[in-house]
Amino acid sequence: MKVNRKHIIILVATLAMGILLGWLFFGGSKSDSGNDQHDHTSEIGAETTYTCSMHPQIRQNEPGDCPICGMDLIPLESDDNDDLDPMAIRMSKTAMQLASVSTEIVGKTMPVKTLRLNGKVQPDERQISTQSAHFSGRIEKLLVKFTGQFVSKGQVIAHIYSPELVTAQEELLEALESKETQPQLLDAAKEKLKKWKLSENQIEQIIQSGIAQDEFPLIADISGYITDRKVNLGDYVRKGQSLYEITDLSRVWILLDVYESDINWITKGSKVNYTVQSYPGESFNGSISFIDPIVDPKSRVSKARLEVSNKDYKLKPEMFVSANIEVNLPSSSNAIVVPKSAVMWTGKRSVVYVKSTSSEQVSFVMRKVTLGPALGNSYVIEEGLEEGEEIAVNGTFSIDAAAQLAGKPSMMSPEGGAVMTGHDHGGSKMEENPTQEVPAKHLSIKVAGSCGMCKDRIEKAALSVSGVTSANWDEKSQTLHLDYNQGVQTDDIHKAIAGVGHDTEKVKAPDNVYDKLPECCLYERFDYKQVEKTKMEHAMVKVAGSCGMCKDRIEKAALSVDGVISANWDEESQVVHLDFNPQKTNSDEIQKAIAKAGHDTEKYKAPDSVYNKLPECCLYKRLAY
Repeated sequence: MKVNRKHIIILVATLAMGILLGWLFFGGSKSDSGNDQHDHTSEIGAETTYTCSMHPQIRQNEPGDCPICGMDLIPLESDDNDDLDPMAIRMSKTAMQLASVSTEIVGKTMPVKTLRLNGKVQPDERQISTQSAHFSGRIEKLLVKFTGQFVSKGQVIAHIYSPELVTAQEELLEALESKETQPQLLDAAKEKLKKWKLSENQIEQIIQSGIAQDEFPLIADISGYITDRKVNLGDYVRKGQSLYEITDLSRVWILLDVYESDINWITKGSKVNYTVQSYPGESFNGSISFIDPIVDPKSRVSKARLEVSNKDYKLKPEMFVSANIEVNLPSSSNAIVVPKSAVMWTGKRSVVYVKSTSSEQVSFVMRKVTLGPALGNSYVIEEGLEEGEEIAVNGTFSIDAAAQLAGKPSMMSPEGGAVMTGHDHGGSKMEENPTQEVPAKHLSIKVAGSCGMCKDRIEKAALSVSGVTSANWDEKSQTLHLDYNQGVQTDDIHKAIAGVGHDTEKVKAPDNVYDKLPECCLYERFDYKQVEKTKMEHAMVKVAGSCGMCKDRIEKAALSVDGVISANWDEESQVVHLDFNPQKTNSDEIQKAIAKAGHDTEKYKAPDSVYNKLPECCLYKRLAY
């Protein structure tokens, strides 16, 4: 009995050991093998694409460094989404913040256009009078000796010796002696003196003294300022001759320049708010009382008049005035109005970016729109948008750049195009998409003209050349700014403009075409020998800034470089337009000067020590290099 129990214990222990060893070697191995197989399946899924955060055109199938800037490549987020429009460009909230993208819901409103007009204070023509001599004689005393002097009505302004007046006084005294027998002679003598503007008191003094006076005072007929003195001491004047021009400035006119394109917006009675440079912070109100029916043939402007009371004489002739007129569109119905910053245009097409609402993802789709009238800082949208849609109003250029890099429809490539999917390790040429639009080139050329009609003719001639996308001629600088596609021969643009009668810096317009231009368009022709000696080069350079002080600083820095002829920085596009003599300087030297003044350019970063000392309003968003 003892022996059997011992054998049973040994048998049970051996069996338990075997089960334990079997589980360790076979059960655990099987479970791990199953897990390994599952992980492997997960790893061989879809391939990850890597890109550079600074250069998103770089696409690779494996991690590494960016071939352009050397930064680590990061995984590219997939655009796979059943609800996402394939033409939409997706942006994360972080990307929108970095690009300063903001949106606005489109709504209908009563369109109000703000006209900004400039003008001057001028005397009221009805308040201008001429002080003339009432009798012939010699100026013996001149009491008002300079222009600008104020005179009051009844004030003595000069003394005149007149032989005719002496004779007339003697006739009065002779008639006085025979007044009992011939009273009509006395009356006739008095009337003669009254016609020469002698008063009853003066005539009575002559009668009482019984002596003819040699000199008589000249009395001012009205009160006002002497605006023109036409006589000197000792001059001999004739009866009726103009001696002074006297202007009453207690009421003045403000004459505003109204261009042809704006004439239909203003009417008699339009309310005007205006400011005068001499009184900063102070504004005045008035209304249009008259609109000149004739357009000046040279300046192509008409005059709108305000009649203003000026009892305190604050407003002085020739002061500059800036005026705003707010007018409603002719249509009484509401219209869709969007900020100008929301619209991108190439001269022929206008587009906006509409925020997609078909997905939880933030995405934007390009939409072509038809622009109506410009309302100062906004546009009326005739077609292309519906009330309630949400559009990008800031950062649109950043969205468009992202769309171009992603190969999706953009401003310059409405059909979209391929993006770079890697970098060339062996110097091989990338495959190009033949349908992809190439970004436009920019050019500024000198073109002679003189008025608004010239502007229309020049721009139409430039746009007639296939491939030119936009043309804007500035009358003041006599410069035409162009955007055009690659492949366009710039000589063709010069020839097209010269063909309609306008000299360019390279091609002279035919004389027979120039001679047929309207009189207002007959500009001062280019001297081509002089042009060749002073040939300029034009450039547009990206420069960062934020305000009017930045504009002054940037332009002064550029103009400080010897050879720079003109510099004009545009805050909205962050671009400075330069004209310079290429024999004296170049774009790099100008950019260095601007960077030293504290502003980043497309090639040179401003020193941190200089940037940090700029006024707070000038601390712009710095450029990434």
